[in-house]
Amino acid sequence: MEARCMKCKTQKEMADVQMTMTARGGYMAKGKCKACGCGMCKIMTKGDAEKAVSEGQAKKAY
Repeated sequence: MEARCMKCKTQKEMADVQMTMTARGGYMAKGKCKACGCGMCKIMTKGDAEKAVSEGQAKKAY
C-alpha cells in the first residue's frame, strides 16, 4: 500500500500497515516508510479499508 512520506516528499510503499479507525468514524492506514522509517498514514473509505484488510495488505487494528 502506498502513501505520501512527508520526510522523503514522495509517494512510497508502507511497511507494517495497520488499519485503524479515527475518532470521527473514518478509516486510516498507518505504517512506516520503507526508506527512512518515518511514520506514514493514508485516509481511506470504509470499502477501501475492508478491501485492503481482506487482501492482506493491512492488519485490522480497530
